[in-house]
Amino acid sequence: MNVSLTGKYFAEFLGTMILILFGDGVVANVVLNKTKGHNGGWIVITTGWAVGVGIPAFIFGNISGAHLNPALTIALAAFGKFPWADVPGYIVSQLLGGIAGGVLVWLLYFPHWAETDDKLGKLSIFCTTPAVRNIPANILTEVIATFILVFAVLGISSVKAVNGISPGVIFALIWGLGLSFGGPTGYAMNPARDLGPRIAHSILPIAGKGDSDWQYGLIVPIFGPIIGGLLGALVYQIFVSML
Repeated sequence: MNVSLTGKYFAEFLGTMILILFGDGVVANVVLNKTKGHNGGWIVITTGWAVGVGIPAFIFGNISGAHLNPALTIALAAFGKFPWADVPGYIVSQLLGGIAGGVLVWLLYFPHWAETDDKLGKLSIFCTTPAVRNIPANILTEVIATFILVFAVLGISSVKAVNGISPGVIFALIWGLGLSFGGPTGYAMNPARDLGPRIAHSILPIAGKGDSDWQYGLIVPIFGPIIGGLLGALVYQIFVSML
C-alpha cells in the first residue's frame, strides 16, 4: 500500500489512541468505584491491554507498520530498518495519540472519578506506577520486558504468515508480557503509552486526583523501554547474522 507520510503519522496517532483507550480503559474499569468491572483483577487488565495492542496492530500494520511505541521506532531506526528522518514525526504522533487516549478514558468514566478516593489508583489508570519503588530495579524491569517485546516483534514480523496471524501473535505476546513481567512496574514498555496519558492526567480536571509523579515518569518508563528496545534489536540482529 502506497501511503503518504502524513497518512502514516495519522495512523500512528490513531493506533496509539486506540491502544490507550483499551488499555487505560480496562484499568479504569477495574480500579474506579461503581463500575461494572470493579476489582476485576490482573487477568482482566492484561487481557484488555493485549486487545488494545492487537487491534491497532491489525488495522494499521500495513499502513504505518503500527509501531505505536517510540522505543520500537527508535530501535528500528538505529539498526537501519526505519528512516531516521521519519522518527520525530512518528514519536510526536504516538505521544499525541497517548494524550488523546487519556482524555477519552477520562470522559468515558467521567462520573466515576468523583466516586473514587484512591489518588494513586487514579494515576495508575493513566500511567505506570511501581509496586515497590526502587528506580534501578524498576528500570531493569522495563529494560528486560521491552527487550523481549522488541526481539519478539522483530521475529514475528519476519515470519511470512497468513494475513491476520501476526496481530494474533502480538495479542498473545502482550498478554504474556503483562502476566509475566507486569508485576513490578505495570509494564510500560512504551514511552508514549506512559508519557502521553501522564500528561493528560496532569492537565485534566480529574476529581480528587493527586500528583502525576514526574520524578518517576520522566525516568523509568522512558529510558527503560528505549534501552531495552535497542538491546532487543541488537540481539536480534546478531541472531539473524549467525543464521
